[in-house]
Amino acid sequence: MQKTQHYILGQWQDGKGNGNPIYDSVTGEHFTSVTTEGLNTGEILQYGREKGNTLRKMTFQERGLMLKKLAFYLQKKKRAFYDISYRTGATKIDSWIDIEGGFGNLFANASLRKLFPNQSFHVEGDPIDLSRGGRFMAHHIMVPREGVAVHINAFNFPVWGMLEKCACNWMAGVPAVVLPAPQTAYLTEAVVKEIIASGILPEGALQLISGTAKDILDNTQSQDVVSFTGSAKTGRMLKNHPQLIEESVPFTMEADSLNACILGEDAKPGTPEFNLFIKEVRNEMTVKCGQKCTAIRRIIVPENLIEDVQIALGKQLDKITIGDPRLKEVRMGALVTKEQRESVYSQVKEITKTANIVYGDFDEAQTIGENTKGGSFIKPILLREDNPLKNEAAHITEAFGPVSTLMHYKDLDEAIQLSKMGKGSLVSSIVTNDNKIARDYTVSAATHHGRILVLNRESAKQSTGHGSPLPNLIHGGPGRAGGGEEMGGMRGIKHYLQRCAIQGSPTTLTEITGIYQPNSAYKESPKHPFAYNWEDIQPGMSLETHKRTITDTDIVNFGNLTWDHFYAHTDITSLDGSIFEHRTAHGYFVISMAAGLFVYPNKGPVAANYGLEEIRFLRPLYHNDTVYVRLTCKQKVDREQKGSELPSGIVKWFVEVFDAEPDEDQETLVAIATILTMVQKKQTVFEEISEEFIQNSLSKLTEDAKPKWGIMTPQHMVEHLEWSYKVASGEIQDFEIATPEEHLEKVHDSLYNYKPFPQGHHMPLMKKGELMPLEHDNLDVAKQALLDAREAYVKYFKQNAKAITKNAVFGHLDRFEWTLLERKHLNHHFNQFNIL
Repeated sequence: MQKTQHYILGQWQDGKGNGNPIYDSVTGEHFTSVTTEGLNTGEILQYGREKGNTLRKMTFQERGLMLKKLAFYLQKKKRAFYDISYRTGATKIDSWIDIEGGFGNLFANASLRKLFPNQSFHVEGDPIDLSRGGRFMAHHIMVPREGVAVHINAFNFPVWGMLEKCACNWMAGVPAVVLPAPQTAYLTEAVVKEIIASGILPEGALQLISGTAKDILDNTQSQDVVSFTGSAKTGRMLKNHPQLIEESVPFTMEADSLNACILGEDAKPGTPEFNLFIKEVRNEMTVKCGQKCTAIRRIIVPENLIEDVQIALGKQLDKITIGDPRLKEVRMGALVTKEQRESVYSQVKEITKTANIVYGDFDEAQTIGENTKGGSFIKPILLREDNPLKNEAAHITEAFGPVSTLMHYKDLDEAIQLSKMGKGSLVSSIVTNDNKIARDYTVSAATHHGRILVLNRESAKQSTGHGSPLPNLIHGGPGRAGGGEEMGGMRGIKHYLQRCAIQGSPTTLTEITGIYQPNSAYKESPKHPFAYNWEDIQPGMSLETHKRTITDTDIVNFGNLTWDHFYAHTDITSLDGSIFEHRTAHGYFVISMAAGLFVYPNKGPVAANYGLEEIRFLRPLYHNDTVYVRLTCKQKVDREQKGSELPSGIVKWFVEVFDAEPDEDQETLVAIATILTMVQKKQTVFEEISEEFIQNSLSKLTEDAKPKWGIMTPQHMVEHLEWSYKVASGEIQDFEIATPEEHLEKVHDSLYNYKPFPQGHHMPLMKKGELMPLEHDNLDVAKQALLDAREAYVKYFKQNAKAITKNAVFGHLDRFEWTLLERKHLNHHFNQFNIL
């Protein structure tokens, strides 16, 4: 019998002994075992801490791109994960939530890289001036913790449970040790095997202990972070572990909770909201066979509607088919184990001490599919509690399966009170089309719920539903729900970072943070900052402009141009009682004028104005005032190449506008702004193409040269390049574009990036595995023909600057795009024959 393996200390290992048997939830087949015997958790954690240095040194952009690459990789492997997931009792929809929901967390966290600086640590918030002179200040930085993230996960989401946490700690630069619950660890193992096989993560970034390692917390240290998902009882026990207390190890808990869904008083039978409510409750009871920490456990409805809800919900539950989750007609699969089924029955019996079962029973479920008799199937069970304010069983007892309790309220205040009787939940929802009801419930109930969904006819089509935690929202809740927070966009990543307040001079803090701090020393730029590529611009690089005097005509003309006729600019007779003394320059004229002073007129690396991030007008400027501008690089933000634009990054520029001749009692600084520009990156991958470069390269090419890849001979390669120049200049156009239309834009746009062509790529107009007949007598003749073809190509585009010709792979190309292709193409083939 196989064992579910562990990935620890850089290799796959089996635990010792036979271990505990794990059964197929659908058939009852014993197909694997789990054992953690013989594992040294101290060594495992220390290995992660030491190897984690590679991850810590990566920038947020590098980590984000790593997550994005991993998500795409796993998407291609997902079919195998679905096949394994069926063993957990999950239907295809259930598996989609777990598997692709997990991948979605990778994608979502990868996109957060854009909110962090292009370095290994984060600079948080705004600078703080600690002195009246501005020469002593503070800022907060957040650095990756030097420990490991220990994730103790529940059985119900073996993929999502791992990736929703790991996406955050990897983005923060912290490695993970994942401990999935034994019942479904085999699915986590399958995903981890693909992650490790991909080679995308640095070694040590992920270790897997498949099952329960009871001594794991004994070996945690202060730089580690522990997260737990599971029962509230177990969570409270772990939270009080002596080692966690001794070392002050951060601990976050996401526990099962008695989540409530409220039907608004306006949502009567026949309204869209009533139907939405019934559908939502049914789904939350039956998706994952009710094994969701966010499932609706308490159904709270108006007193006069409880019978309507009970009947309508019963009719919907009648439609739920139970059985083998591989079958399309099955709507609910199985519980994870027979032990879990017995646990659900036990908890239902506890609730029935005061409540009644009004739908379902403990009899064996009728199932669809062969070989299901040994499975862990259960019927949906709906209970009704008629005295919910007095009886607390339904508020404190969770049956972790397709079970929910119906109860009534007299008014909204009572509904709020009932929702709070769960003593803290992950999520609550209210279905209403009355926004006053929605507001009153949300504001009053928010203290007891980690998330509140308001559902109505307007949001229904796009709503993700009551039970769906989202990567950009916090997942956690107060009280019984654990008091912790996971995910939440940047918040989730910051959980694995250590915040540190730093103090010093603005100049020093600029060097530490990599972000220019106001009043920091300027780094005078040898040439205009806009003349530098993105890589060569550094925070603090600065330029002081010449001066300009504002005239009365300037103000009038700007008003006429923009139609901004605010009285301060146009009616000097109305200034009494205002803050203005004379005709006042428009604030946006001041900024526009500032741009005119600092903009570099020549074509250069600055590709475009990318936006305006902040702007402040500190005091008015009047006609005849003279100003100058200081332009300083504040921060650089990396950016991936997109579409048909050359690779570039974003530079944030700090713009200071000064009054050159202020009155004695006036400050010289009159306006500040942060503007953004898109600045092209250096092209360092390819040799630039010229006639001299081609001649020098060809001179190294001999008849006996062997290619690094492919079957071309030297002469075939040269004639292939000659042919491509004839295509570019329009001499050869009698072919069809081979790239499918749906992929053509993406392929075309790849010309603009700095990535080399893949080795061994097949040219679609050539027969695969065959060489084209040679046209010339020998290699020397072919070389000259190539040079002649290039000369004709250059001449063609000089005479036809706007010409567009087609390429079989990249579609229709203009002159500039042919230049990009030429550079990539020649570098590709000259590298193929080692003549660069």
